[in-house]
Order: sequence, then structure tokens, then C-alpha cells
Amino acid sequence: MKTSLLAFFLFLPGTIILGQKSADLKLNLQKNTVYRFKSASDQTISQTVNGVQQNSIVKSSSIVSLKMIDATPEFIIAEIHFDTINTNSNAMGVNSIFSSAREGDIKSSDMSEVMSCIFNRLSKNGIFAKMVYTGKVIEIVNYKMLSDIMLKDTNLITGQMAPIIKTQIKNMVGDEALKTMVESFTNYLPARRIGTGEKWTVSLSLNSGGMSFDVLTNYTLDGIQSDKADVTAEANIKASENADPMEYGGARITYGNISGLSRFDMFVDIRTGLILESKGKSHITGNLDVSAQGMNMQIPMEITGESRIVALP
Repeated sequence: MKTSLLAFFLFLPGTIILGQKSADLKLNLQKNTVYRFKSASDQTISQTVNGVQQNSIVKSSSIVSLKMIDATPEFIIAEIHFDTINTNSNAMGVNSIFSSAREGDIKSSDMSEVMSCIFNRLSKNGIFAKMVYTGKVIEIVNYKMLSDIMLKDTNLITGQMAPIIKTQIKNMVGDEALKTMVESFTNYLPARRIGTGEKWTVSLSLNSGGMSFDVLTNYTLDGIQSDKADVTAEANIKASENADPMEYGGARITYGNISGLSRFDMFVDIRTGLILESKGKSHITGNLDVSAQGMNMQIPMEITGESRIVALP
């Protein structure tokens, strides 16, 4: 009996150490518990038109809340709220501010007023997403209703920029774009037990500004600190094959050779599978091929960016 007890206590520390070398990384949310995050990103976009370089700086931030409302062994249903959304852009000295805190005016010719109205509508309506335990969204359950709310009266937008603004709004509230917005906070998990030093891969389709990209991200579990998983990642970004061209104000834009790389470090809460903190940098280059009114031109483009997500108490 004493020998058995001794063997048990000798074995126990080994099991504790072993447990610290691996983690079951999947979504494990408490029903009706609200989890909140703050997201911020800075982007510098450089385009060369007729030999002249044009720079735009875009700073974005948002406060997001996520709540699981139902679950099955195959998937969960979560309600996601973009509680606040702010974008500040400076394009060649022209400053524009879009904020969900403002009601805005959908009938305005001022892009800031129109986009603030769209952001305000989004902040007042939840996105109900069906997702698997990796965090990948397989359906926006209330997409039709949400799209109708967001696009209401957009035919009343006025001014020279109206066609471009309408296209941007349509791209922003598309089904794939909404999935992308949600997945930026959830889709990075293997949904299985991972050992320290082990890698896993997540592939996803990213829709941004009307452009479609395929993103292949390689994740590595570098270590475990108490309830935190230390993860590093490197993502290869390229334009999706057979991606539909963008249409802006009569111009047709293709972007097939655009590609880039993103690297980031993150801490994941092992108990929930949610991000505690994530910091990353990205670099994307390529050409926009523009066809308008019988004329063709190529616009070299470079995008550098930094982003951060942090969990809020």
C-alpha cells in the first residue's frame, strides 16, 4: 500500500508538468457570458498614378462584444456586436472621420455623414453567427435582415461620389465581408489538443474593400503560461483565384498579382479559446489594373499595417 501511494505521488508531478506542455485550443464559451475586445489598426496605403505617389493613412478602432447564445456538439451560435466603430483616414491631405457614435445622414453627399450612418446602424444591430469550434463562421444567420437594415435608403445618397460610396457600402455589408469581420476575432484555433512546438494551419477567404484574398496562416504554440497559450503566426496573403473585379464609378479594377505577408504574436486564453492579446504587422504589394472609358492603366500599390486586439475586462 505504501509503495502504491509513493508511486502515485511520484507520478503526479510528472502529469502536472506534462499538462503544461499541451493545451486543448478550441472555443469553450460560457452561455450568455459577454466577452469584450478592443481592436485597433494603422495602415499606410501608397499608390503611384502617372508617376506620382499618392499616400493614404487609415486609422481604425472598434469595441466588440461576443456572447454565445446556443451550442451543439458541431457548432455554436454567437451574437456579435460592434459596439463602437471609428475610422480616420487622410488621403492626400483630405481628412475623413467615420464614427458609429454619430447618427449621420444617409441622404448626404458627404461621405463621412453617409458612412457614419452605416456604422451607426451596424452598431445598433447584432450579427448572429453560426461557427464551428475553430472559430470559423459557416453562416451569418440574420444576414438578410441585417443587409436590408444596412442598405435601407442607400439609393438616396447624393453627389458625385454617390456611385463609389454605394459600392463601398455594398462591399462592407456583403455576407463574406461580415464573416471576415467576425472571424478576425475568432478564427485561429485548431479545435484539438496541441503540444508545445506543434504547428497548425488555418486557411480562410478574406473580403476587404471589395477585394477577395486567400489567406493561409501557419500557427505555432510556443509555450504555455498558466492559462495562457503563447502563439506566433505567419500568414501568406494572395488575391483569390478567379476573384471578381471591382466596379467603381464605371471603372473596372482587377488585382490578381497582389500578395503579401503578415506576422503576429498572440496570447490565447486556454479556458475559453479567445484572444487575450494579439499584435501583428503586415506588408502587401502588387498592381491594380484599371480599365475605364476605353483606357487602361496600371497602378502600383503598397500597403503596410499594424494591428492589435486586446481583451477587455
